[in-house]
Amino acid sequence: MDAAEFRRRGKEMVDYVADYLENIEQRPVYPDLEPGYLRSLIPTEAPLEPESYEEIMHDVERVIMPGITHWHSPNFFAYFPAASSYPAMLADMLCGAIGCIGFSWAASPACTELETVMLDWLGKMLHLPESFIAGTHGHGGGVIQGTASEATLISLLAARCKAIRRVLATDPKTSEADILSKLVAYTSEQAHSSVERAALIGAIMMRKVPTDEDYSVREEMLRKMVEEDKAAGLIPFYFCATLGTTPSCAFDRIMELGPLCNKENMWMHIDAAYAGSAFICPEFRPLLNGIEYADSFNFNPHKWLLVNFDCSAMWVKERTDIIGAFKMEPLYLKHENQESDHFISPLGRRFRSLKLWFVFRMYGLKGLQAHIRKQVALAKEFESLVRADKRFEICAEVVLGLVCFRLKGSNDLNQTLLKRITKSRELHLVPCQLSGRFVLRFAICARTTESRHIQQAWRHITQLAFELLQEQPH
Repeated sequence: MDAAEFRRRGKEMVDYVADYLENIEQRPVYPDLEPGYLRSLIPTEAPLEPESYEEIMHDVERVIMPGITHWHSPNFFAYFPAASSYPAMLADMLCGAIGCIGFSWAASPACTELETVMLDWLGKMLHLPESFIAGTHGHGGGVIQGTASEATLISLLAARCKAIRRVLATDPKTSEADILSKLVAYTSEQAHSSVERAALIGAIMMRKVPTDEDYSVREEMLRKMVEEDKAAGLIPFYFCATLGTTPSCAFDRIMELGPLCNKENMWMHIDAAYAGSAFICPEFRPLLNGIEYADSFNFNPHKWLLVNFDCSAMWVKERTDIIGAFKMEPLYLKHENQESDHFISPLGRRFRSLKLWFVFRMYGLKGLQAHIRKQVALAKEFESLVRADKRFEICAEVVLGLVCFRLKGSNDLNQTLLKRITKSRELHLVPCQLSGRFVLRFAICARTTESRHIQQAWRHITQLAFELLQEQPH
């Protein structure tokens, strides 16, 4: 493909993408396939001779699209949003064309510097304390990670390194292996599984803290466990708080937990993967109160801030905590402006800040706030429909864009309802478990979701529920 054909095919691809997104509602939101469907549709080996672009695009519809769960369909209400916008797609195209590998300032100065400035822009939208903003007199700053899971792992490993050094400073005869065996980390029993996975990778004991009736961790719950572990000779060193848990969008009480973590010299990381985007709205910013106690904070613009995957924003209060844990300087990475490098960076690193730059400028803060508020209002609309139907119940407080609900009755009844919803291929929902109950999650996800989609979804759910209840023995 030469430049001339690229120009032509590029315009065709933009048209294809625009048509796909404009007409996505017409496609079944969930595929009706069995595992292994694709292998029989394509050859067993790569072609020896080149094939035409037309053949490839034909096979996109024949092979690929039947196996796609359409996350950007307004009938997709599963998991949490996968952000998408045209400005972000264009920025991703430019990122791919530039193709730099931004492992250092020298590798592409704009890649490093724009990222630092964009994380400052975003941090200021959130009204983060100045200690987290790179362009101030503070010692912190922000970087883009691939996912919240990466941010959690990095914060845990940095905290582990800091804790080991702290113990060695007071007791140099102790072995690092002995210290490591006594370190203990904590997180909510409602926390995402990636937090526990980070502990497995970091060879760290992690304890799950029970939650209250709102599925939130409170200070007294964590304090009791910390005191027990200290009495047993263990070293509490890390707590991962969650703002907006995956099952129910619950919020740990960081205003209570922060002072305890600071007093006990425990690193507090805040994972706000989904909910963090909402904190750009003044009415939701109080949910972040207590951030001043945190050592690190993360959320995913690629979930709810119109920035396509992958773009996970992470801030730390002290850059040296990260630098000290991961610093390596082989000769081939040294350069005379090394002080300008990212303070933590996988060597393979795309120019992801372009997406932030395009989106922030083309939507503006007011446009982004309007997007968040619209989707919260749609969730409230769905909640009101559920509450008006005596056959159903709401299972957790609706704070942002997630509604947890169920048919009044057994777990088996609700499992059957969800199976029928999925089989219909008209909507896509996923479940969670709250207080031992099988619960359906209804998350407002697609940028194009409107009130009519909420009304249609509710009519479909209630029709399936009616048919299911008619079948039950009286």
